[in-house]
Amino acid sequence: MNTAPVSPGVRYMLLATGFFALMNVGVKCLPRIPAHEIVLFRAAVTLVAGYILVRRAGLSPWGNHKPLLLLRGLAGTAALMMYFYTLQRMPLASAVTIQYLSPIFTVILAGLLLREPPRAVQWLFFLISFGGVLLIKGFDTRVAPTDLVIGISAAVCSGLAYNFIRKLKDHDHPLVVVFYFPLVTVPLIGSYSIFHWVPPQGWEWAILIGVGLATTAAQVYMTKSYQLERAANVSNLNYLGVVYALAIGYVFFDELMTLPALGGIVLIVLGVMLGARFGRSSG
Repeated sequence: MNTAPVSPGVRYMLLATGFFALMNVGVKCLPRIPAHEIVLFRAAVTLVAGYILVRRAGLSPWGNHKPLLLLRGLAGTAALMMYFYTLQRMPLASAVTIQYLSPIFTVILAGLLLREPPRAVQWLFFLISFGGVLLIKGFDTRVAPTDLVIGISAAVCSGLAYNFIRKLKDHDHPLVVVFYFPLVTVPLIGSYSIFHWVPPQGWEWAILIGVGLATTAAQVYMTKSYQLERAANVSNLNYLGVVYALAIGYVFFDELMTLPALGGIVLIVLGVMLGARFGRSSG
């Protein structure tokens, strides 16, 4: 029986999800290091890599629409700070899944910022996802209310960042947009970290650098995937991250999920996937 070969675009997305999973594990393995420090190391690696790519492409790193670029950088920085915080405080699968609410907030905010309102049926799928959030919170006592609010806020800020990226499509090259993220993050978080520094020790240095390298590799492979394949063919592969998180949390961190909490994860992923599918069909 012949099977169709896996396309390069699909292979790149599988690699991207794997590297994002490594990033999540790295953050989870650094409970002693504050989230802002991890964000700083991650941004520093991306800043160097982004600058090299921008210069290699013959572009000016300073961009054209600076206000929007700065807003994108601020929103992305806030999202990453809060997401890394939840990775350290919540079960891995819960933190990763709640971050997957960001496509919902992207669509909702697009109605306000880009005049691209969601279809009526998409609101049903949004409610399904938020029902999943309630299940996770209601049946997983390890998810504190404050941490849940922070996790949802991270998804909101991610949605804001994605909308700013879309608004920038007619103004700045994608490489410049990517570069502005760490360009904003490093001085902003760096100035705070000077006064709230926790010195990494031993293997923590290696993990911090690894988080930055894994994130950079994930972004590169994800970009290549979207360049080679239709978004509809590869975007759903991102949800393998939930499977990775469940498996890694169980094997390495002894994180068992109750059946209702697992049901909540399924509802969130199902709602987001259906919302994205119906959103594409309306375009």
